[in-house]
Amino acid sequence: MPTPRVMPYGSWPSPVTSDRIAAASVTLGPLAIDDGRLFWLESRPNDGGRNVVVCLDDDGIHRTLTPAPLNVRTRVHEYGGGAWCVADGVLYFSNFSDQRLYRQRRGEPPEPLTAEAPMRYADGRIDRPRRRLLCVREDHTAPGREPRNTIVGLPLDGGPRNTSGEILISGNDFYAAPRLRADGRQLAWLTWNHPNMPWDGTELWVAGLDADGALHTPRQVAGGPDVSVCQPEWAPDGRLHFVSDQSGWWNLYGLDNDRAVPLCPMEAEFGGPSWTFGQTRYGFETSRRLICAYAQDGVWHLGRLDTARRTFERFDLPYTVFDHVHVHAAGIVCTAGSPSEPMALVRIDADSRAVTVLRRSVDCAVDAGCLSLPAAVAYPTEDGTTGHAFYYPPRNADCRGPSSARPPLLVKSHGGPTGACAPVLNLMIQFWTSRGCAVLDVNYGGSTGYGRAYRKRLDGQWGVVDVADCVSAVTALIERGDADPRRVAITGGSAGGFTALCALTFRDCFTAGSSYYGVSDLAALARDTHKFESRYLDRLVGPLPDCADLYEQRSPAHCADRLSRPLILFQGLEDAVVPPSQAEAMFDAVRAKGLPVAYIAFEGEQHGFRRAEHIRQVLDNELYFYSKIFGLTPADRVAPIPIENL
Repeated sequence: MPTPRVMPYGSWPSPVTSDRIAAASVTLGPLAIDDGRLFWLESRPNDGGRNVVVCLDDDGIHRTLTPAPLNVRTRVHEYGGGAWCVADGVLYFSNFSDQRLYRQRRGEPPEPLTAEAPMRYADGRIDRPRRRLLCVREDHTAPGREPRNTIVGLPLDGGPRNTSGEILISGNDFYAAPRLRADGRQLAWLTWNHPNMPWDGTELWVAGLDADGALHTPRQVAGGPDVSVCQPEWAPDGRLHFVSDQSGWWNLYGLDNDRAVPLCPMEAEFGGPSWTFGQTRYGFETSRRLICAYAQDGVWHLGRLDTARRTFERFDLPYTVFDHVHVHAAGIVCTAGSPSEPMALVRIDADSRAVTVLRRSVDCAVDAGCLSLPAAVAYPTEDGTTGHAFYYPPRNADCRGPSSARPPLLVKSHGGPTGACAPVLNLMIQFWTSRGCAVLDVNYGGSTGYGRAYRKRLDGQWGVVDVADCVSAVTALIERGDADPRRVAITGGSAGGFTALCALTFRDCFTAGSSYYGVSDLAALARDTHKFESRYLDRLVGPLPDCADLYEQRSPAHCADRLSRPLILFQGLEDAVVPPSQAEAMFDAVRAKGLPVAYIAFEGEQHGFRRAEHIRQVLDNELYFYSKIFGLTPADRVAPIPIENL
């Protein structure tokens, strides 16, 4: 084996190129099973970011069912999810461009099911006895007013109707998860109101259904303003199950005579934040045996819960992330990944634990010599708790850094902020580590996967605790000699972009940064954003107008006089979650101050970049920017970008 060349950190030649990342990747999930056939959703950057439903046929062939230019994606809550379902061989889905529901029979082209109207649909389930689709509807027909969310029933027979569905449940601000018992006689659903988000407090309701589909005797059976319930599901025997954090952890419960019974009390998370509809982290082998995914210390596992015997068995599998869990006669199907394997669609034999990979999210493998594996980092925080992160060291078998030097460090702050990073192979992290940079992926206070108390650390403290935890994590790495303190960048998207901008503005730990569609003005966000998040800041910062001063004090756009670090901003021009005005205001403020700054905007992108050419460009642009700021000489030939005040 040749001796590695000594080269400056950040300048190593790498096979993990932006072209390779953009060309090789798809996003997999959610999944569905209908009559033994497996269906899943793929988001394809090389197809303009289009989402398509794919079926695994009996002959083992993957067949794309969604013809161009249709795009299976709903805009309910803007984040969507639950955009399709399948029953009796018929696919029902929301199309992104017109938000109409379509029906697609096997072997036939899709046909519209709903009329052209400013309505959006999500989280549908088929009510077979009544030939209708039960789903969440978001009504945008009243200009200038907040959209109205309801649960509706849509007839499945005939073509487009002059109706957008019969309202079955209404009156609250939000609804999710309409779930029908197998016999069609009971309906469960979730609901919540401003200012709560679904991870703050939700209510689980159940009602009976008459033969004609009318609801009767509705009653709340779990949850409340300070208890988060997610994923209600009916077992084959008709018993309702759900996940609740009433114990401080998202644990599994069963409903017995309208009483919530804990099924497996653990300091572990069997659920997650419901940013999107239709999340599934458990499924039924039998009425009394569940296959479930759960997280401990930021790492996901898969296991079997026997609710009759009250026994739990963790499966020994080579994965650290599990999602979209379904169970059927052929075994467990889910998406799974690990630090050395990207997310994939897999089938698992529940008894032998044998794994069959059905579809990979990345077609090309990362050479073992360039694979950086994460190490969990626990560090003391400024408020006296323990913070969590994953550290990826520089790794390239052909190169090593000078013994007297330390690598540049890229700190990642995840979005949400109610979200989490996970230890799974991410080519966008390997892009940096294979070039000689270290990466620190931080699960700051407010992140999920560590219990409700850790999540609640961010209440009233957004822009403070998250930033402080990132600073504390960097300090711990510098003290142990794993990072160059003169070359530390912070990056994040959406809420993570806000954390990055705050860190660059209010702390002196970082020497540069990037913001992907990040928040720079909190009051403007509260005023301009969509309904789902319009009151999110009440809990994260404080209610308006009482806390107006606090909003201004924590907004980087209003405190640019305190910012003294170079910055690059990336923004989608069709973003309805964090509008372009947020990035533009920050760009103008930093440029006026005379600091190096770049602003890259993309037509046709919303909240998150989905197109291959844009994914490729942002990696190259960020690399070019840091090379100029940190004095690196990349081995890559990347196109220059305009940097003001360089």
